[in-house]
Amino acid sequence: MHTALTIQQVAAATGLSEHTLRYYERNGLLAPVSRAANGHRRYGPEDVSRIEFLGKLRSTGMPIRQMQRFTELLSSAPDDVHERRLLLEAHEHEVRRRLEQLSDNLSVIQKKIRHYRELEAAAEVGTDSERRVYSSTLQEQQP
Repeated sequence: MHTALTIQQVAAATGLSEHTLRYYERNGLLAPVSRAANGHRRYGPEDVSRIEFLGKLRSTGMPIRQMQRFTELLSSAPDDVHERRLLLEAHEHEVRRRLEQLSDNLSVIQKKIRHYRELEAAAEVGTDSERRVYSSTLQEQQP
C-alpha cells in the first residue's frame, strides 16, 4: 500500500503552490484527486508523477491550453501516443528556439561586461587624461 500525501506535502515536494494544485485539478489537468474521510485531498504516486511533469511543462513555457490538450489526449486515448508525441515535439522545438535566443542575448551581455572590465582596467592604470576619456565614455554609454 502506498502512502497518500496531503496537498501541503505535494506542494512542498513539487515546488508548486497549493493554489496551483487546486487550479490544475479544477481545470482538468489532473483527474479528481481522492479524498480522505474529512474531505481533504490525498495524492498518490501517479498524481505526484503527473504533477511533476505538468510542472516541467509549465516551467518551460507551455501554455495551459496545450497542457489541457495533452491531458485530454491522455484520458481520451491512453494507448494513442502519436498526438501526444507531436504536441511534445512542437513544445520541444519552441523551448530550443527560446534557449537559442537566450544564448544569443547572454552573449551580448557577456560582451558588454568584458567591455566594461576593459574600460575599468584602463582607468585604473591610465593617466588623468585617459581617466577623463574613460569617464566620458561611460556617460555616453549609459542606457
